[in-house]
Amino acid sequence: MSRQRRDRERPKVNLEEWVPKTRLGKMIQEGKITSIDEVFLSGFKIVEPQIVDALLPDLQEEVININLVQKQTDAGEKSRFKAIVCVGNRDGYIGLGSGKAGQVRNAIEKAAADARLNIVPVKRGCGSWECGCGRGHSVPFQVEGKCGSVRVVMVPGPRGLGLVASEVAKVVLGLAGVKDLWSRTYGSTRTVPSFACATFDALKKTYNLITPTDWVR
Repeated sequence: MSRQRRDRERPKVNLEEWVPKTRLGKMIQEGKITSIDEVFLSGFKIVEPQIVDALLPDLQEEVININLVQKQTDAGEKSRFKAIVCVGNRDGYIGLGSGKAGQVRNAIEKAAADARLNIVPVKRGCGSWECGCGRGHSVPFQVEGKCGSVRVVMVPGPRGLGLVASEVAKVVLGLAGVKDLWSRTYGSTRTVPSFACATFDALKKTYNLITPTDWVR
């Protein structure tokens, strides 16, 4: 199936109906944790998608790719759909996930839930020598992401440049809140899932390469 992109609005979590299964979920429901920043600073692992919905109510979704995959079994070929979904609040948080199901809708829902479990903070800044405005419109330094044979290099750009990247990268970067950027790509960039994963990997490194207290806004 050809690549599809579309925005999806997900209903907000009803905290009265949600029954948390983890300590983190119970702390959020009791009001002991009120922001996503506290979750990362405390070192908690997010294992419930509802946690992200509760702390980031303005989260947006975009379907990056949907493919038909087949598996050979004793009963014959089994066909399923595989979806790649990206979620973000356009203000420093991004997640990417995949899901498989017999129906497209179920595959998208599984991928959206997986993306929430993989959500990470993105450090933004003004790392371009051409600008120096000090605002968080680009990445703070050059980063590189890799997935399979695809390699993506992100270089900070000045304000007003826009996103010099492919359409898939623009979707991921836009949901992360990055507005200006140069990019270079290597490998089989036509492989959409790997390209999206490499872009996500580069954004993750803006957080992994700094100390935990630096990314708190």
